[in-house]
Amino acid sequence: MGYLGEEIKKLGFGLMRLPQKDGVIDVEQVKEMVDRFMEAGFTYFDTAWAYAGSEDAIRQALVERYPRESYQLATKNAAWINCKTKEEAYAQFDTSLAQTGAEYFDFYLLHNLGEARSHYFDDFDMWNWIQDKKKAGLVKHIGFSFHSTPEELDAILSAHPEMEFVQLQINYADWENPAVQSRSCYEVARKHGKPVVIMEPVKGGMLATPPPAVVKVLKEAEPESSAASWAVRFAAGLEGVITVLSGMSNVEQMEDNLSYMKSFTGLTENQKETLAKAQEELQKIPLIPCTSCHYCAKVCPMNIGIAGSFTAMNYLTLYSDIERARHQEGWLVGGHGLKSADACIKCGRCEEACPQHIKIRDTLEKVKEAMLS
Repeated sequence: MGYLGEEIKKLGFGLMRLPQKDGVIDVEQVKEMVDRFMEAGFTYFDTAWAYAGSEDAIRQALVERYPRESYQLATKNAAWINCKTKEEAYAQFDTSLAQTGAEYFDFYLLHNLGEARSHYFDDFDMWNWIQDKKKAGLVKHIGFSFHSTPEELDAILSAHPEMEFVQLQINYADWENPAVQSRSCYEVARKHGKPVVIMEPVKGGMLATPPPAVVKVLKEAEPESSAASWAVRFAAGLEGVITVLSGMSNVEQMEDNLSYMKSFTGLTENQKETLAKAQEELQKIPLIPCTSCHYCAKVCPMNIGIAGSFTAMNYLTLYSDIERARHQEGWLVGGHGLKSADACIKCGRCEEACPQHIKIRDTLEKVKEAMLS
């Protein structure tokens, strides 16, 4: 039995980056991924009101095809996105219930707390509201996802001990990263006795294709293992973890994750040493810590492809290949109808929404200079 009395294996299916076909979620491929996930004995699915099309897709792929008691479904409330009244914030719950068709949620999270986003949940009295949903039987477990400092996390958990769990960004690249402070946030959660759901274990996909120096370390240790497997196992090996969410985007990624997580029991000392060496190599490379959550895009008045621009810049930093970087920018930005970095008016709204605390305006200026050089 896992934490909170739920029988949950250490791999969760993150539904933020589902496969697409002709610009929409490929529900048939999602069904195949759900089937393989469930057949392997895994049962935790994580979506959100803010993940466009995700709740509807999981209704078709999971809720309408499996008994309700056979899986755990988590979704989230982002009160800070275009909500001016508590009624608008509360309505997200009803929308999620309708879109998923789930009848109730096993895990319901107040979404992306931290900095300027937190006050919405206080202003709208959502701490008491979510407890009422639990009492009504519409939610089994209540918690929140968090992107900010360990000090703020400590304050929230001290003020709201009724929260049963917390969802944190944890991966081996950010473990000691001063901007993310994964280790410190994890330690705060454990101090308060809160079990943890881990998000971004592969850092938005970046640790699936790490720099050559990191790949060399990992392949020398285990030639047959994928780079992504090391990232997920690092997170799953921590104490007090309910599950580790992997944002799988195709059947191949699903199969890879299942191959090593079906029998995962923890990291050996040799594996821990290998990951420590990989961390040392990563720390030598200055990357933009963007995870492509796209929260910045939701508030950008100029419709700039910020995450795509940063992905392109990281390609340039990692591989020194300007043509590959420009190709990435062309597809991820212009190819999706978004504007490039030179359209920035430096309003700063993106920086208020960014959970990674990136100095977006300055970084976009660097992207513009690099891509035009």
